[in-house]
Amino acid sequence: MAFQFEETKIPGVFIIQPQVFGDSRGYFMETYKKEQFADYGIDAEFVQDNESSSTKGVLRGLHFQKTHTQGKLVRVTRGEVFDVAVDVRPGSATYGQWVGVTLSAEKKNMCYIPAGFAHGFLVLSNTAEFVYKCTDVYDPDGEGGIPWNDATIGIEWPKLDCEYKISEKDGKHPCFKDQDFSWAEKWL
Repeated sequence: MAFQFEETKIPGVFIIQPQVFGDSRGYFMETYKKEQFADYGIDAEFVQDNESSSTKGVLRGLHFQKTHTQGKLVRVTRGEVFDVAVDVRPGSATYGQWVGVTLSAEKKNMCYIPAGFAHGFLVLSNTAEFVYKCTDVYDPDGEGGIPWNDATIGIEWPKLDCEYKISEKDGKHPCFKDQDFSWAEKWL
């Protein structure tokens, strides 16, 4: 098997470790194989790939899309990030809970976050390149977010030797408890 799947405390969110073949020339690995992912209930069709580059302390998120809701397969190709998924599906046994994992280019690990979750990450290394496959296209009219430091959710972000760098838009999201997440119920 090319991948090891570890389900997190939130069902449907997986940490995935690919099999890496390396020697003095470098390495080779598969980053996605539909049949093996489907064996773990990840039968998503990916329609868009994205990549971002960020510096240490950049915190992106927590983002979601009400329309064109995306599942994401995320990984880091340079550096290291702390990646977070928050369950925003009303009626879910894990509604409002979060899971976090350190993803790094060195470990080559990945995380799958299904539709119906908010997502964000904090850059831990001097720079990081973050790559993700999405199950739907980006829709700026349907985007939303939750504050990274929302008291209701209580994410335990890693401490850094610098301040977090947050976009102006991410600093203006309404609190989790003040939002209507009924759009995410269909993702249960």
